[in-house]
Amino acid sequence: MSAEIDYYELLEVERTADDATLKTAYRKLAMKFHPDKNPGCGESENRFKAINEAYDCLKDPQKRAAYDQYGHAAFRQGGPGGNGGFHGGEGFSDIGDIFETIFGNAFGGGGRQQARRGADLRYDLEISLDDAYHGKDVEIEIEVSRPCEPCSGSGAQPGTGTRRCGMCGGHGKVRAQQGFFMVERTCPTCHGRGEVIESPCRSCRGEGRVDQPQKLEVNVPPGVDTGTRIRLSGKGEAGPFGAPPGDLYIFVHVKRHSMFERDGTTLMTKVPISFTTAALGGEIAIPGLDGARHAIVIPAGIQSGKQLRQRGAGMPVLQGRGKGDLVIEIMVETPTKLTGRQKELLRELQETETGEECPQSRGFFDRLKNAWEGLTE
Repeated sequence: MSAEIDYYELLEVERTADDATLKTAYRKLAMKFHPDKNPGCGESENRFKAINEAYDCLKDPQKRAAYDQYGHAAFRQGGPGGNGGFHGGEGFSDIGDIFETIFGNAFGGGGRQQARRGADLRYDLEISLDDAYHGKDVEIEIEVSRPCEPCSGSGAQPGTGTRRCGMCGGHGKVRAQQGFFMVERTCPTCHGRGEVIESPCRSCRGEGRVDQPQKLEVNVPPGVDTGTRIRLSGKGEAGPFGAPPGDLYIFVHVKRHSMFERDGTTLMTKVPISFTTAALGGEIAIPGLDGARHAIVIPAGIQSGKQLRQRGAGMPVLQGRGKGDLVIEIMVETPTKLTGRQKELLRELQETETGEECPQSRGFFDRLKNAWEGLTE
């Protein structure tokens, strides 16, 4: 009986036949061509074997799907009846690509696991507000796994290689029947590679990578803030057995400044002034992070809490153009140490006050007076 005869024709069923129809047809034909009922008949024996082969394939949903799509080519080198085709034997390595195409999504990849990319790493970098303003090139040193040089990341001793895993047949996964379910898991021998190392490298002990310190140059651009991430592509952990490396993420933390606080691109500071400057007005100079001295005009009669804004004197816009603003909050300071002459002058000023000089105070006391009169009526 030719192995190329269609399995459905062998079982005398339609291609749309359900499981019950397949089972009934198989039992009928198996009983008809069983060697015990046809002793000495070689043709019946061959037909019986072919029927078993066909039913063994079509009763399995996975094998049947492969056969419906690829026909006998799906099993030409492995044979549908061999348990090794689905449990790590020789047959599966020959048809692995076919079943990966059909069942890859359902079983998380189906075929041999792809080499895992190396892990991403994090490095916390603390810089000053001045460095955040101007930008800076910073050299950092990290302990990171890199490909082993003696074995070039393969994990095998130089001069040796790898062989196909005997447990999974190069598939990277093994399957086991548990009741009505087929359970698939990563091969415990090769850990999903499909290959095992014959002689592990003595430098990395078969890992393909080793931990070693590495110095890196990090370009911190102007305008960074706490929480800014700088990505260094390919500077993370090396992937196992020559897989691509991960990335290194630099998390920026900006230290507090002794003079300025920051809100995005806005710089803020509090400036104390004397009450005479507040009354008469004047000018003060504020040193900026840009190295320049910014002249701030104080209008006469300014009050504590008033904010003055200097355009373009704030932080640079990250990866953009322009700068934020510098905001100065005025704090009117009352003198605590006065000379006799200064006290005398203040008394003279006090004697000339009419209440019109401080409209906020006058308004407050007027409201207080009205409230008091309301209570005494």
